[in-house]
Amino acid sequence: MKRLLFVLLFLGLVLAACSNSTSGGDEFPSENIEIIAPASPGGGWDLTARSVQKILSDNELVNANINVINKPGGGGEVGWQYLQSKDAHYLAVNSSLLLTNNLLGTSELTYNDFTPLATLATEWQSLAVPVDSEYETLEDLMKQFKEDPKSIKVGVGPALGNDDHLSFVQAVRENGVDPKQVDFLVYEGGGDVVTALMGNHVDVVTTSLSEVKEQHLAGKVRILAISSAERLEDLPDVPTYKEQGIDMEFPHWRGIMGPKDMSEEEIAYWDEKLSEMVKSEEWQQVLENNDWEEFYKNSEETKAFLDEQHGLYQELVNDSGLVN
Repeated sequence: MKRLLFVLLFLGLVLAACSNSTSGGDEFPSENIEIIAPASPGGGWDLTARSVQKILSDNELVNANINVINKPGGGGEVGWQYLQSKDAHYLAVNSSLLLTNNLLGTSELTYNDFTPLATLATEWQSLAVPVDSEYETLEDLMKQFKEDPKSIKVGVGPALGNDDHLSFVQAVRENGVDPKQVDFLVYEGGGDVVTALMGNHVDVVTTSLSEVKEQHLAGKVRILAISSAERLEDLPDVPTYKEQGIDMEFPHWRGIMGPKDMSEEEIAYWDEKLSEMVKSEEWQQVLENNDWEEFYKNSEETKAFLDEQHGLYQELVNDSGLVN
């Protein structure tokens, strides 16, 4: 009996030691964290990655060194391909291009090839005209589109198929206008689009709100509509699409994702850390400094959001005539 008790005690100690060793080895994170900005330094993706890195580090939310690496190319493709071969110590900033690149046939990657971790922030889309435009309201503009969609030149950049373009595709579609009939003029970027508007080279532009906000406040252009659900506090005179009879809300969001097949524990870890980060004063300051809006969703909510967004973008890409 004594010998049996000794054997059982010995086995218990061995199992406890193995258990402690395993839990120590599985502690996450066990390596440095890398946040991939799938673009060159500067711009929204890079700013998002560096803001997340700084706040997580400065507030000691993550017990590991965090570095940002830039992997530009292919509208995010290079950085996201790089993430595919990594583990949960690697994250990447994303946006709707993760959806549209695939829908437009320029990438084989889909959002299902990754693990959604969070939606962090959004900008809103805007529709603006010259300050002396004959179109004083969205209703005036849409009335003309219905009568003769080719009579209005619409500036957009840097390419068809992005949020600026597809938000307007949705707006005219909701108003009974065939998006394929709209005359889009493509410019290299948002700044070029606004310059074209102020030079009267186009009649209207569809672009991120940040591109035209200052010009609107300075009385140089007039914003007819924004894609948020409600009016914004700092632009109380600018109506939403929704309140003008076009039932749409169109966020220009950015988020964070990890590689495919992350464990439940790893997902839970990032849910906890990123939810703490977005509550910080530093993150609120980032939002304010960049005219971004709070748009946080956790991993589970982001998965549902991406499913919904994919369905919408699929419809808009098809309606735009960009794919057969």
